[in-house]
Amino acid sequence: MFDPTVFENLKVALENGLYDLDNLDRAIDIVGRRDLLDMAVFSRELSLSFRLAGGGSATAELLLRATLKELAAEILEQPGAAPTCRLRLRFHLESDGADDTCETVGRCLLSIWQPAEPPVQTLSRDYGVGGNRWRHTAELDFGRGIGEEQMEDLPELLEHMLLTLSELDRLAKPGGA
Repeated sequence: MFDPTVFENLKVALENGLYDLDNLDRAIDIVGRRDLLDMAVFSRELSLSFRLAGGGSATAELLLRATLKELAAEILEQPGAAPTCRLRLRFHLESDGADDTCETVGRCLLSIWQPAEPPVQTLSRDYGVGGNRWRHTAELDFGRGIGEEQMEDLPELLEHMLLTLSELDRLAKPGGA
């Protein structure tokens, strides 16, 4: 009998939660999905991207990843190794690239998530393209693995993601910051 890994169990729980928010509650629109198996390093990664329904401008991306080390520890039942995956959250929006935008986004994420480490923010744009719009990405890494023990925390995680999107959409509006 096939015994699913922690990665697969968390993946199904996250997909169910997000697809319910999309299809049943109509609170979000899922705009991207990647389910990858990297055979070169034998890792698994799930990426689900979504925005608030009704044309939100900010996008949230949830990344769940299991490395060879994490998968092997679980499958081989290595003593002392708790089966876990890594969870990262990214929030994408367009901005004018100003430093105060980064500070405002940083404060927003810190107040909602209260992470141990501050979010990493990256700005990028295409060279030679007119205008002064930047792609702004803010990433939260919780610095630890998550396992099935955190399964009951997933609905609250998704609620926090919706709150973050709502705040980022508000900040993106003229005069919103």
